[in-house]
Amino acid sequence: MADSGPGRDWTDPTCPVARTIDLVGDRWSLLIVRDAMDGPASFTELRRRLGIARNILSDRLRKLVDHGVLSTSPSGKRHVYELTESGKDLFTTIVALRQWGERHAFTDGEPRSRLTDAEGRPIAELRPRGQDGTPLTSDVTHVERVTAS
Repeated sequence: MADSGPGRDWTDPTCPVARTIDLVGDRWSLLIVRDAMDGPASFTELRRRLGIARNILSDRLRKLVDHGVLSTSPSGKRHVYELTESGKDLFTTIVALRQWGERHAFTDGEPRSRLTDAEGRPIAELRPRGQDGTPLTSDVTHVERVTAS
């Protein structure tokens, strides 16, 4: 992973959410990660699927590789990009974004893609839970802030 130490310009150095957004929080990076979850893909395949400009795709792929979210390997004349373990760990984040979008970004009956398990069943709704299994919301949690040194 690229430098994550004190010299790095983080939006909010002590906040895991801010650091995550600094690394993968723009539209294109998350869509690249989403598409990489379907398996390894070349630059050309990603560009075709996403409709993204070459320079933007090149920049985002470089950043995702530099930060250990994607790896690249030669496949014939082309390089193939695939998720690392760190990238695969974003699956829950992508599912959470998808489920939020299903609830809040579509009108009733509007067509949309579906995420299913291997048997074609819908994925269960993600909800944070406490150590005892109690459902948690922002109303019953708090962030313990630290001061940057």
